[in-house]
Amino acid sequence: MSFVSHLECANCGKQYDAGRIRHLCVDCARPLWVRYDLKRVAASFDKASLAARPPMLWRYRELLPYENESSVVSLGETMTPLLDAPTLGAAMQLDDLWIKDESRLPTGSFKARGMCMAITMAKEFGVTRVAAPTAGNAGGAMAAYAARAGMESFVVMPEDTPVINRKECYLSGATSYVADGLIDDCGKWVAENEAAGQWYNLSTLKEPYRIEGKKTMGLELAEQLGWTLPDVIFYPTGGGTGLIGMWKAFHELKSLGWLNDEKMPRMIACQSAGCAPIVTAYDSGERFAAKFENANTVASGLRVPAAVGDFMILDAVRESGGRAIAASESSIREWMEKGNSLEGIAICPETAVCLAALHSMRQSGEVDRNEKVVVFNTGAAQKYPESIEENLSRIDLAKPYSANG
Repeated sequence: MSFVSHLECANCGKQYDAGRIRHLCVDCARPLWVRYDLKRVAASFDKASLAARPPMLWRYRELLPYENESSVVSLGETMTPLLDAPTLGAAMQLDDLWIKDESRLPTGSFKARGMCMAITMAKEFGVTRVAAPTAGNAGGAMAAYAARAGMESFVVMPEDTPVINRKECYLSGATSYVADGLIDDCGKWVAENEAAGQWYNLSTLKEPYRIEGKKTMGLELAEQLGWTLPDVIFYPTGGGTGLIGMWKAFHELKSLGWLNDEKMPRMIACQSAGCAPIVTAYDSGERFAAKFENANTVASGLRVPAAVGDFMILDAVRESGGRAIAASESSIREWMEKGNSLEGIAICPETAVCLAALHSMRQSGEVDRNEKVVVFNTGAAQKYPESIEENLSRIDLAKPYSANG
C-alpha cells in the first residue's frame, strides 16, 4: 500500500492525482514533487520499526511511491557506508569529516537509487520501453534496471561520454547512441521522440520518481547518525536530484518528528568551474540558472549546462543557509588522488570537486574545524580511467629491490 497523497508542482503548487504517468506540470512545465500523507505514515509506522528490516534502500517503504511489492525492481541496493575520514580531515584541519560512499551501490554509483525507483514505477504503470540521455552513470544504471525488469532501453549520450559508461550501457542491452552536443541536447532529442510515442522519458526531473529514490540518501544518513543531521553536507551538483531529494527527505523526517533536534544542515552545491550554472545563478541572486555556455569538465556527471531543477537546487541551498561553489578544473585530479591515497576510498572526479570546495571553505573560515561535515562520494573512481594519469616506474625483475631504483 502506498502512502502517496498527490503530486505537486515544485514551482506553482498545482496538484495532480498520482495514480498515472505524469511528467512536468501542465501549467508551467516545471518538475513535480511526490507528496505523502505523513500523518497516516506516522500513525502506522515509527522509526523503531526499522531495526527489524533488512539494511536495504527499500526499508523506507512508507516513504516510497510504489503501490505493489511485486512492482519492485531491485539489484540489491544496500545501505551505503558512512566512513570517517580522519587522515583527510587532518589534512584540512577538520576534526569530524565523514564520507558517504555511494560507490558501493549496483552499477557503482548513486544513480542506482534513482533508477531503481523510476523503473519500479515504470513497471507499475505498465511501461515496456524507457529512454534517457546520459553523460555519465545514469545511462548505465537505467540500462541495468531496465534489463532486470525486462524492458527495452534507449540511451543517448554525448560523443565524449566516458568509455566505461558507454560500455556498461551496451553490456546491459540498451540501444545506445552517441551524438554531437551536450547532455541537454541529447535530452531534447529524447523528449521529442517521447512525444512521438517512442518511449517513457526518464530524464532527470522529467518524471517525479527518480528523486524519491535519491532521497533515501538523506533517510539513510539521518538513521546512521542516530536521527541527527550533520552541520554541513557537500554534494556534487549536476542535475541536482540528490541534493534536492535529501532536502525533501529531511523535511519529511522533521514532519514525522523523527529528528532529535531542529537543526538542519547547510547544503553546499559543488560544481566545476568548467560547468557552473548553479554557482553563477547563486552568485547573481537568481532563482533560475541561465545555460552555461561551452561547458567542459573531466567530472562528466557535473557537465549539465542547463538543469531542469535549477530553482529547486537554489531554493534548497538558500533555505539551508548553504551556498553554491565552484572548484577549479585543475584541482580535480589533485583531490581525487588525495582522497584515494589518504583514506583508501575510491573518490570519483565529482567528489573531488567537493573536496576542493571544502578545502576552500575551510581556508576561508566558512566551515569551522569542529563542525560535522559529510561529503558524498557519488561514484567509484574505477569508472573514470580518463581522469587518472598514473606514472609508473619500470623495474628489472632479474635485479633485487632497491629503494633508490
